[in-house]
Amino acid sequence: MLVFVPLLVGGVTWLANVSPVVSFLVYPPLASGTFTLFSNPEGRYSSPWTFVGGLSLGALSGWLVLELSVRYWTAAPLEPFEVPAGAAAVAILVTGVLAWALSLEEPSAFSSALLVLVTGVDQVAFVGGVLVSSLLIAGVFVLWRTHLYEERARYLFHSMQADDQILVPVRSDDPESLVLFAARLAAAHDAGRLVLMQTVSTDAIAETASEVADESDEVSTDEEATETAEAELTDHHRQRLESLQALVDDAVGIPCEFAVVAEDGSPGETILETAERERCDLIVSPYESTDGRPSRFIWTILKGPTDAVVFRPSTERTEWRHILVMVRGAGETANMMLDFAHRLVERRGSASACTCISEAEDRRKTEVMLDNLVESFPDPIETRISHSSVESFLRTNARNYDLTVLGASTDRSAASRFFSTPTFRRIHDVDCDLAIVHRGR
Repeated sequence: MLVFVPLLVGGVTWLANVSPVVSFLVYPPLASGTFTLFSNPEGRYSSPWTFVGGLSLGALSGWLVLELSVRYWTAAPLEPFEVPAGAAAVAILVTGVLAWALSLEEPSAFSSALLVLVTGVDQVAFVGGVLVSSLLIAGVFVLWRTHLYEERARYLFHSMQADDQILVPVRSDDPESLVLFAARLAAAHDAGRLVLMQTVSTDAIAETASEVADESDEVSTDEEATETAEAELTDHHRQRLESLQALVDDAVGIPCEFAVVAEDGSPGETILETAERERCDLIVSPYESTDGRPSRFIWTILKGPTDAVVFRPSTERTEWRHILVMVRGAGETANMMLDFAHRLVERRGSASACTCISEAEDRRKTEVMLDNLVESFPDPIETRISHSSVESFLRTNARNYDLTVLGASTDRSAASRFFSTPTFRRIHDVDCDLAIVHRGR
């Protein structure tokens, strides 16, 4: 709006300066109508036909009333900028009746109906100028809406093109659900690739090296024992990763690579470093807790520079057809969560976006926010608004979904997180799988 409205009004001004067809009185209705088009491209008054037809109808109605007024109402010619009050009232009445009857209700039409009354002998030039300039702006609007606005997710949101090189740390005995969750996310993009990662602690390497040194006569140095231990551990973990690769091939058939990495210190930092080295733009990690709270490993992942999804399964589900996305507001994180849900359900299921509000007067603003958020996706996404808390809403509704997607609140300030605990920390038992999304830097 701030780019195209000034440019288009400036273009019409230039046209008025070089051509007698466009009167300077065209500017007020044209500027306000252009603002309406570009500020709400999907709104009630966003139709190019309504824009052109409404402005032209208003100008024609005012011209008709002015001709009848001069001929039958006021015999004496009018002074410049002199308008009979009755003519103004009739012009608005005629414009309103015709606009309603022809479904051309355009607010700026009433402005053009009044302005034509003060044009004197230039009524024809004014009407022609309205038609020509509105057609020009409507054409630019159609091109802008088709090639920019409706494709805005491609330009504004990182997750619509990226997050298809996915690193999956295998840290549990039953990682099948986690791996297939990540695989289905990657498979939604043509360039999708999965990297299955297994970490090996330095203590495990040292222990295996000690066993090798005791059992093998061919190993003469500690360095050789360590190399042999690393090779044995790598082969052992590779066999496990290959079985998971076979699972991925059967389900989605995307490229799958392996990474067995020595863990020296923090496992979370090791995973973040591996994601950078392997050029992965998304980490899909299992959920881990300590004393009922997210573990230090989880917090490291959720504070890292790489996009991350922490997956907490409640069942052994391997397909997710009905997904609930809990959003707090519009933005990159909300779009990222909806994009993930859209990837998982494809055309076989349904996705819902929900916001919980505390005040009834927030409902209309929230409806507009959700509409703007979901309309950039090609498939329909249901929107829901609840007057309860997120915890209460999920206790009642989670059983109707396969997966609930929540934000990690890492885009909030530390003070905000201190006074309002992130939602996922307040949810301990939910009757569906849970995905916690972190938007990296």
